[in-house]
Amino acid sequence: MSDLTAVILAAGKGTRMKSTLPKVLHKVGGKPMLMHVVAAATKAGAKRTVTVTGFGGEEVEKALAGKTEFVRQHEQLGTGHAVLQTESLLKGEKGTVIVLCGDTPLVTADLIKKLCAEHEKAGAKATVLTAILPDPAGYGRIVRNADGTVAKIVEHKDATEEELKINEVNSGIYCFAADALFDALHKVTADNAQGEYYLPDTLKILREAGEKVWAATTDDADATMGINSRRQLAEAEKVLRRRKNNELMDEGVTIIDPDTTFIEADVKIGKDTIIRPFTYIEGTTVIGENCDIGPNCRLQNMKIGNNVTGQFTYAHDAVVDDGVVLGQFVHIRPDSHLMEKVKIGNFVEVKNSVVGVGSKLPHLSYIGDTDMGQNVNMGCGTITVNYDGKTKFRTKIGDNAFIGCNSNLVAPVAVADNAYVGAGSTITKDVPADNLAVARARQVNIDHWKDKRK
Repeated sequence: MSDLTAVILAAGKGTRMKSTLPKVLHKVGGKPMLMHVVAAATKAGAKRTVTVTGFGGEEVEKALAGKTEFVRQHEQLGTGHAVLQTESLLKGEKGTVIVLCGDTPLVTADLIKKLCAEHEKAGAKATVLTAILPDPAGYGRIVRNADGTVAKIVEHKDATEEELKINEVNSGIYCFAADALFDALHKVTADNAQGEYYLPDTLKILREAGEKVWAATTDDADATMGINSRRQLAEAEKVLRRRKNNELMDEGVTIIDPDTTFIEADVKIGKDTIIRPFTYIEGTTVIGENCDIGPNCRLQNMKIGNNVTGQFTYAHDAVVDDGVVLGQFVHIRPDSHLMEKVKIGNFVEVKNSVVGVGSKLPHLSYIGDTDMGQNVNMGCGTITVNYDGKTKFRTKIGDNAFIGCNSNLVAPVAVADNAYVGAGSTITKDVPADNLAVARARQVNIDHWKDKRK
């Protein structure tokens, strides 16, 4: 493939989304739809990507900073006008320019490669990608000559009743020979119902100039799906989810019920891991091999090792090492690190803490801002009291410590190696190594006491 430059159109408001957020920033598969298009173009080999922004331009440019070049279309005067805004950046480029839509998150690198290859093989100055849709409403129609060549592309709003019956549509994706693109764009007029400069008009201009104009039809209509409403956003989500689940299963991951499993595009999962129903795996999560995850887990931006099991767990922005067991109704909060063979029981929350190798938090505990050593046993109902209303303090627990049930460790405090804390204690002072700390009032039984209220 010759030098490839991608131009991505992302200037529209997307009024049917009924949102203050620019349409191309609505998320699908866990990231803005525009980001999917940029990633596909880059993966296909584009040496440059230039995104044309308009409505909400500053917001779009901030969201994708560093991933693409930008140019602003200050007035939305049509797709031809939008591409023309890139002239100052791309004038003099050689090779192929592919024009993509920022609201087509299902487009793939393979599709882009195939289109560019066919465009170059045909020796065309322009090639349009078409698709056959059962419901072509809203799309520009491909009008062909008797010999099958493209006579014209007519926008839906400008089409006659006969043209509206055509179900071969313009995907909005084009390849151009870079040396012909801008000359043709300067000849486009706004003589149409919308008073806009349409990019498809360049095909007629090139053809009338004696240049070859080609059309390539994809058999994957889903890949060209444009998102103009919340309903279409949901349909795209289904397609992306199906693709991702199929990809993972082909790589050796068992997904018990793909229809109830939601895995975002950038997630990575090792072979022989089992994902059970109603599990959501999001962001940059990486899961190792031979894990058993779910049902009813939500994992966001997690790094999870091998042989980890978890069910009914919410964990985000944390690290879980090999062999960890996560019990039911567990919340692992940001900046936590559960080291190898840690066992977390039911109704436990861990926040901004390190839990050492082989330590156990069986149930009903809150562990916050804590540095815990190896082989520690935290009794039921243990709390690290980390906040005095103004400042967060840390708790330190040494190796092999044993913390009795229903204890409070009031930070800043340290429990040293091999120390014990008696059940029901509130610890406010450091506990030296090999000591037993008991901090509770002595029990007093009052004989023959009667409740005066009765």
